[in-house]
Amino acid sequence: MAVTVKIGQRFPLTIKRLDINGAGIGYYQRKITFVTGALPQEVVVAEVTGIHDRYLEAKVHKIRTASPNRVTPAEPLFGQIGGVELNHLAYPAQLRFKRDVVAQSLAKFKPTGWTHYDLRPTIGMAQPTHYRNKAQFPVRVIDGHVRAGLYAPNSHHLIPLTKFLTQAPLTMKVVTTLCQILEQLQIPIYNEKKRSGIVKTLVVRESFATKEVQVTFITNSPKLPHEGELLNGIATQLPMVVSIAQNINPGETSLIWGKESRLLAGLPYIQETLLGRTFQLSPQAFLQLNPKQTETLYTLAAKALDLGPHDTLIDAYCGIGTVGISLAKGNQPIYGMDTIAEGIADAKANAKANGLTNAHYSVGKAEDIFPKWVQEGMKPDAVIVDPPRAGLERAFIDALLELDPPKFVYISCNPSTLARDLVFLTKRYKVDWIQSIDMFPQTARCEAVVKFTRA
Repeated sequence: MAVTVKIGQRFPLTIKRLDINGAGIGYYQRKITFVTGALPQEVVVAEVTGIHDRYLEAKVHKIRTASPNRVTPAEPLFGQIGGVELNHLAYPAQLRFKRDVVAQSLAKFKPTGWTHYDLRPTIGMAQPTHYRNKAQFPVRVIDGHVRAGLYAPNSHHLIPLTKFLTQAPLTMKVVTTLCQILEQLQIPIYNEKKRSGIVKTLVVRESFATKEVQVTFITNSPKLPHEGELLNGIATQLPMVVSIAQNINPGETSLIWGKESRLLAGLPYIQETLLGRTFQLSPQAFLQLNPKQTETLYTLAAKALDLGPHDTLIDAYCGIGTVGISLAKGNQPIYGMDTIAEGIADAKANAKANGLTNAHYSVGKAEDIFPKWVQEGMKPDAVIVDPPRAGLERAFIDALLELDPPKFVYISCNPSTLARDLVFLTKRYKVDWIQSIDMFPQTARCEAVVKFTRA
């Protein structure tokens, strides 16, 4: 029987569990209902916000019975902004949830042997706040003032931020001061409705090791009025900023970065240290947003891969080379690939800076380059993959199974695509364990390391 409901309708609901995005799950007349802000074990009055053929969306109107794990959110903008969707859930319960996300994904895709996998308790942080080393904030004029921040969920309504629970304080200080300088100099700020103005987005990244900061202005045109005064203002008020760039991304687009960049002042990169090794970071280069947990992640990956000093390693989706360089036991052959040319340039420089003269990096898609290497006769001893949220492409998986390397580790930032990929990978490999790691406290996102042995 079809469920008849209206937008705004309210009804009591018992919450069974959280979905992979952190929303509470209940059932209204047997129809699955996702309730933003609700927690397991709660009885809430849900208010319908979306009606779909197979499910309902709702928000919490009232809590009748609260979860024992519900806490007062530390972020004042909780509920109005993304990036802190689990801030109302006690941290030990957040860690249990992230292990459960992996379990839910395995139950959905059912890879071989999934009911017997060793799913280890999530590794959390001692201080699960202010861990993000990078802010990528849209800039707009609000009430006559230049403001940077994040959009409210499912909208382009900008919520200004000067502090934020997950962002490092230094990063936020730089963002706030940059807005003040832009306002003082009356540099034109982008207007989405009119599609005019110049400064669209601020990208600010800091090094936790050196406390140096990198700034990129993403602009609607190559012009940057008052450029000299802007650079002087930054030098005077923000001496920790050692790298300033402009990226040009004209017009209305969902992509943040454009194709053309130029260095405005200072160095073309900043440096970060991980596990005693130093890495240069150009503006578009990828690095995990949580340096403290990145060291935990790489330590775990190194243990899982167990490289020997002479093992040849494929570092797929290598970014700036951090995984392979961090895991190297000697000056062994390392082969990596990534789609971002600036990142590959960083990887080559990072290998050299860390004394690795036998590292080779190529620009391109892993699913194109890796099969080509296999066809050319490459026989690495070990493969480690750290793909984007979309997971591994089938062409990459097929080449990996054909190659059948004795050592293989998968670092995943999306349990759903991980579980999907395991359906194919477990035709040749056995899963020894899956270790979830909380790279993004206060959010529903989960990172995991999978250790394999050949079946």
